[in-house]
Amino acid sequence: MHRYVSAEEAISVIKSGDKIFLHGSACTPNFLVDELARQANRLKNVELVSITVQGNVECAKPQYADSFHINSLFVSTPVRNAVNGGNGDYVPIFLSEIPRLFKSKILPLDVAIVTVSPPDKHGYCTLGTSIDVARSAVDSAKIIIAQVNPKMPKTHGDGLIHVNRIAKMVWHEEELLTIDYASKVTDIERQIGKNIAELIDDRSTLQMGIGTIPDAVLQCLKNHKDLGIHTEMLSDGAVELIKNDIITNKYKGTHNNRTVTSFCFGTKKLYDFVDNNPSIEFMDVEYVNFPINIMKNHKLTAINSAIEIDFTGQVCADSIGTYQYSGIGGQMDFMRGAALSEGGKPIIAISARTKKGVSRIVPCLKEGAGVVTTRGHIHYVVTEYGTAYLYGKSFKQRTKALINIAHPDDREQLERAAFERFGSLL
Repeated sequence: MHRYVSAEEAISVIKSGDKIFLHGSACTPNFLVDELARQANRLKNVELVSITVQGNVECAKPQYADSFHINSLFVSTPVRNAVNGGNGDYVPIFLSEIPRLFKSKILPLDVAIVTVSPPDKHGYCTLGTSIDVARSAVDSAKIIIAQVNPKMPKTHGDGLIHVNRIAKMVWHEEELLTIDYASKVTDIERQIGKNIAELIDDRSTLQMGIGTIPDAVLQCLKNHKDLGIHTEMLSDGAVELIKNDIITNKYKGTHNNRTVTSFCFGTKKLYDFVDNNPSIEFMDVEYVNFPINIMKNHKLTAINSAIEIDFTGQVCADSIGTYQYSGIGGQMDFMRGAALSEGGKPIIAISARTKKGVSRIVPCLKEGAGVVTTRGHIHYVVTEYGTAYLYGKSFKQRTKALINIAHPDDREQLERAAFERFGSLL
């Protein structure tokens, strides 16, 4: 019989100065994080390490700055103010290399707080919907505290963890955090999805980044055949394509007949689909995002979003000027892996304008903006106005191609900026 303890008892093992990993996405253990906040008065200089945490995340709020320091490896909404304020920071790193930080003790972990599915008859829990960097975190941390949620799907792959490895187990039933990307897709994003769908061949293997555009693409693939998936994130859009045998995973070249992902985040429909589903392999991000493993997939088509792109092909996807918005994540892992894949296509998908009407195609990136995909790695750029293929093209050729897919009302101004920089375009 497994012994469950109260949240108060579980969190009592944490000491001042500890470095604590927090599970992310739908697995964010906010019930235990709330208890951590309640014990803030006895704690000082506790470092909270995470990627893509969701929900309340009480400890990230400014009133707890004396007790907790946020150290984010990929910035999400709950910690964005902390990272850009006085009680947080950000580590720029490829998603595939985060496990190395933990295992090599460059970023040592004292405690890992995770959400798991209930133990089976053999005593094994799973890390549920987010294996990603949590696998290496629980392997590296000295102490594991688990929030056991019967609503958490049992997933297949690398997420197994035996109860004997868990120092404190807290039973807490609650609905998983959700996001419905499909309902947020705009007409502009739907057109981008159509443009990208035209680039995707039958029997391609797909990687989709975070956001609405990947779901818009998936909505446009209903006439494709024998697609596969090897992605860091799985979203709702894939479910119907798998059920309708459009995504078959038959021709990937590796992990055939299996959908490979490191985490999923979406609606209850998605969570019900992955629960105890042996066709979905949740794997360590160190494996999933390693470019050599990515390139083994045939026709790997990587679809990722960006904040802005300049005339030379530099892609900013993680910051708005000096304001840290998200992170490097897996974009470069997959851009490089797709480029090396036989028949692969690395794609940056971007709306021509922001919601405020500002061009995302710019002469120069904003001061302080981070370059995630370099001008040497860029291939396809897709907006609602078409596709620009930049690989092997000169600065002038790239500029002309990008202006052609900018918003029509921005093209004259962009052409003037191009002339000032380069003279006449080819």
